[in-house]
Amino acid sequence: MVKGYHLTATEPALGVIGYGYWGPNLVRDLDGLEGVRLARICDPDERKLKAAREAHPGVDLTGDTGAVTGAPDLDAVVIAAPAVTHYSLAKEALLAGKHVFVEKPLALDVTEGHELVELSERTGLTLMVGHIFLYHPAVRFMKRFLEEGRAGEVRYAYSQRLNLGRVRHDENCLWSLAPHDVSLMLHLLGRRPVSVTSLGASYLRPGIEDVVFFTMTFPGDLLGNVHVSWLDPRKVRMFTVVGSEKMLVFDDMTEGKVKIFDRRVYPATEREVMGYGEELRIHFGEEETPDIEMEEPLLAECRAFRDSMLGGPPPLSAGRQGLEVLEVLDAASRSMADGGQPAAV
Repeated sequence: MVKGYHLTATEPALGVIGYGYWGPNLVRDLDGLEGVRLARICDPDERKLKAAREAHPGVDLTGDTGAVTGAPDLDAVVIAAPAVTHYSLAKEALLAGKHVFVEKPLALDVTEGHELVELSERTGLTLMVGHIFLYHPAVRFMKRFLEEGRAGEVRYAYSQRLNLGRVRHDENCLWSLAPHDVSLMLHLLGRRPVSVTSLGASYLRPGIEDVVFFTMTFPGDLLGNVHVSWLDPRKVRMFTVVGSEKMLVFDDMTEGKVKIFDRRVYPATEREVMGYGEELRIHFGEEETPDIEMEEPLLAECRAFRDSMLGGPPPLSAGRQGLEVLEVLDAASRSMADGGQPAAV
């Protein structure tokens, strides 16, 4: 029994489209999730279906997406297929009266993203986007820390998502990697940018950027910078927030995950100016690694989808939040195509 929600005698049935790179992880957590039933897995590749059969015996298998999006025996569809298919598959499922969890990004076109959000809101169906880091315990801690004002006024934030590979051929590193960082930026800062300035370069395949740098300008002179690349010597997953009182670093490659830095620059008092001759003083305080109880973010994400389906609160990465991320990515693409000129969001 899912606490707080009424379950019918028959648990809602789920179908998953895509059993490639990320699909097996979703299927694993959904198959063991209380309150719902994994009923069908779809993939056009017979080898992947064979792997699914071995890992999840008893679950129906198909190579036909229509046997999932339009199936009368399914209540919800989880889409882990290539990004170019997200819009069409999500639309088919919503029109068939099904709740939808679609991996990031929501779509590849802002107009299509608007259509999906409006369709879900008009029908009252859950539309959720797989922005997994919003469900990370470290991010939940940082969100509370910032909302409580413990960092002071946020000055700027920046993120780095770097690695050597996985090199994609169907999308550039902006659309492959940056949705994570944009979703984090909007969530933690609690506001939308007004413009984006972006530059990228293609070194491995013409027209497919391997490295992208872009800066979001928010109201109040707040800046957010993102650096993504799959052509880098190090694996880096880091997000930094600089406040007027304290600074936070989320490093997903370390055991402690979050560090709090008691460091700041502040105006000197009249006595200090007289003594040191400087109008600004630098405070170097201690570093703190808070004790954060960890859980698997993907499992928390799947629970959020289940709870919303069953009448609970909307997920953090609901369709409209996914649309805001899509709008930023669209602006970054337009700026990059225009040689780094600012593009309005």
